[in-house]
Amino acid sequence: MDANNKKYTQYALVREMLETTEVVRKFDPSCTERFVQTIRSKKGLFMTGEGSSRIFPAKRTLYASLKDRNRLPLFTEGATQSLEYNLTDLAVFGASNSGKTKEVVRLFHRLKEQGHTAYFGLTANKNTPLEELALDTHILQCGKEDAVAATKSVIEQGLFYDSLYRNLTGKEMPGIDKLADQVDEALKLKVDPALTEKMKNAGMIYFAGRNTGVAEELTLKTNEITRKKSDFLEGTYAVHGIEEVMNADEVVIIIDPFEEEEEKFKQVLIDGVGLTVVAVSHRQTSFPTIIIPDGGEYKDYVELAAGWNLLVEIGLALNINLDKPTRARKVGNEYVGG
Repeated sequence: MDANNKKYTQYALVREMLETTEVVRKFDPSCTERFVQTIRSKKGLFMTGEGSSRIFPAKRTLYASLKDRNRLPLFTEGATQSLEYNLTDLAVFGASNSGKTKEVVRLFHRLKEQGHTAYFGLTANKNTPLEELALDTHILQCGKEDAVAATKSVIEQGLFYDSLYRNLTGKEMPGIDKLADQVDEALKLKVDPALTEKMKNAGMIYFAGRNTGVAEELTLKTNEITRKKSDFLEGTYAVHGIEEVMNADEVVIIIDPFEEEEEKFKQVLIDGVGLTVVAVSHRQTSFPTIIIPDGGEYKDYVELAAGWNLLVEIGLALNINLDKPTRARKVGNEYVGG
C-alpha cells in the first residue's frame, strides 16, 4: 500500500489499515489492570465474540498461553455455542466492535440472569447494549471504522488481550514502538505484481499455517475484501486429503511455514496439484516469499498487517470497491432490543 497514492487512500479500508500503526504506538498496556483481580478470583478466562472480534484476538492469546510454562486456563468459542456451557467458574470477556452483536448480547443477558460475577465487554463504541449489560467495559481507542472489514480494531483487540494475559501472569509488554514500525513496514511492502496477478486469477485462495488466528482472519478478510472464495487450512491440513479436490488455478498462502514441512507441501501441492504456493514470513522459504520484519513475540500482528497489504493489492487488481461489498455488513447480526 502507498500512503501517498490516492489509488489506495480513496478507500476508508486502506486509511484505517494505515492508521493501525499509531493505534499500536499509542496502546497503553495498563488499560487491562483493573480487570486482573476479578479474573484471578475465577478458574480461568473465556473469550467470546463473533468473526473478527474473536478469531485473531482470542486465538492469538490462546497460542501465546500454550507456549508459556506458567500459563492460565484460557478458552474461546462463539457466543451462541457458549450458551450451552457452564461459565460460572470462568471470567468472561465478550468482544463486539459495535457493541450490538446479537449473539454476544444474548449471552450477556443469560449471564446477568444467572447472577454471574465476572463478565466484561470489549467494544469500540460507547453507550451500547453490551456496555449496559457488562459489569465493566473497555472502550477501544482506535476510533470508528467506516469500512465493512474490521482492521485496526482487530489489532487493538489483540493488544488488549495480550496485555490482559501479561498482567494476569506478571509480565511486561515492551517494544510497542518497534512493533508499530514493523506493522507500518508490513503495510507498505511492495508486492510482486506477478504474485498479485496469480492471486487475482485464482479460483480459490487458501490460507495455511498455525492456529494463531492470523491465517483464519485473513481467510475472512479475503471474502470481504477480494470477494473471492477462501478457506483456512489449519497447520498441515493442506496435505492431508483436501488436495483431492484442489485445482491448478488455485493459490495457497502459508503464513510462516513450518520449515520441516515445506518439502511435503511442495510435493503435494506444487508437484501433485500444480497450484501456486506463496509464503508470508520473516525468512526466505522454499516458496515465493513476501519477506516481513521479524516481530519476535509480536510476529502475529506483523503477519496480519502484511496479509492485509496483499489483499488490498488483489482487490485493486480486480477493480473492486474495497469499501462496499454487496452482501457483507458491518454488524453481521445486530441486536435490535426486546
